Amino acid sequence: MTKPVVIVGASMGGLRAAEALRRFGYLGPITAIGDEPYAPYNRPPLSKDVLKGEVSHEAVAFPQRPATADVNWVLGTRVASADVANSTVTDDTGLVHPFSALIVATGLRPKRLQVTNGDLAGRHAVRTLDDAIALRAELVPGANVVILGAGFIGCEVAATARLLGCSVTVVAPGSHPINRPLGRMLAAEIKRRHEAQGVKFRMKTTVEDLLGEDRVAGVILDSGEVLPCDVFIEAIGSHTNTEWLEGNDLDLVDGVLTDGALRAVHNNGSVAENVFAIGDVARFANPIFDDVPRRVEHWNIPTDSAKRVGQVLAAQLAGENTNALLAEAFAPIPSFWSDQYDIHLLAFGLLGLADEIKLLHGEIEGDCVFGYYRESKMVGVAGIGMRSTVQGYRSEFKLEG
Repeated sequence: MTKPVVIVGASMGGLRAAEALRRFGYLGPITAIGDEPYAPYNRPPLSKDVLKGEVSHEAVAFPQRPATADVNWVLGTRVASADVANSTVTDDTGLVHPFSALIVATGLRPKRLQVTNGDLAGRHAVRTLDDAIALRAELVPGANVVILGAGFIGCEVAATARLLGCSVTVVAPGSHPINRPLGRMLAAEIKRRHEAQGVKFRMKTTVEDLLGEDRVAGVILDSGEVLPCDVFIEAIGSHTNTEWLEGNDLDLVDGVLTDGALRAVHNNGSVAENVFAIGDVARFANPIFDDVPRRVEHWNIPTDSAKRVGQVLAAQLAGENTNALLAEAFAPIPSFWSDQYDIHLLAFGLLGLADEIKLLHGEIEGDCVFGYYRESKMVGVAGIGMRSTVQGYRSEFKLEG
């Protein structure tokens, strides 16, 4: 019997990889293993629109296309280890899954605050559907919500909690929310708009410990200030889910290092011909910007990387000559969006690479578009509103020559 392509990770990246394999002609067996009990669903709305209403799988589930109806979805099962040399993965029940090729789509998990009084109810992170279901039940009018972290997820959840009638305080070590990608001017404007909605900020500080017996009742800041807290939300970054790949001599320094075909790279620089990585966990160089491998946690990357892997792997498994295909550049244009109150932000590129930021259109207090430049070359664009104007800058991100 033909060994299946095994996809570890059954979220958007895993689904898109299965779809891409079928689209490019692979007709063999596919097994997708995911540690959640749910069929693939869309994560970004969990901190935005969906969190405001009734959180359910139906609200975020991806439609299943006929082409992937025969995929073997092994859900509620965690992969514990991989043996790349012998082309197998082993799940947490001890079952061994042989593979003809392995696609790593395990993504990220939230970092959690390490404090002495941390074993309390009322602590939350937002990554999975179950996370959002548990959090939504506690976002009731009048609840004192403290959010640690002022990135996109922290700010999106702050906006949702305020719209649900909660009292919200955001605590973060930086000077402004979302400062690193957006830059000081736009970040300060985002903060101003949150404050106009009643959100309080404690910037340049962090949480030292929690108060409470069985559930959180307050937080102690490093300044000594104590904030009342019924719901504590941690949005302080993520870890890559790569521990199960250890022991295979793969470069796992920050996610899975890959080549331009998204094939995993060993520590000695050689390529694992039948191991691929996609989505948030893949670290690859994008020639639009430079030759530095980076993980990119933007919403289009799982789809774009899955398409690339599906094309390469389908040809490889069909026995085709893939030299020309492997030589093609993988150069996706990173993009993301964020909704906070009536703030609809859209961005393209890698904004964090910029050494210069310019207001290109509009007024900072209303709809506006900012350009992000490194050594005078545009590396990103972001706009509040003005979607068509922002979209018009996509052509700036292209390969040279």
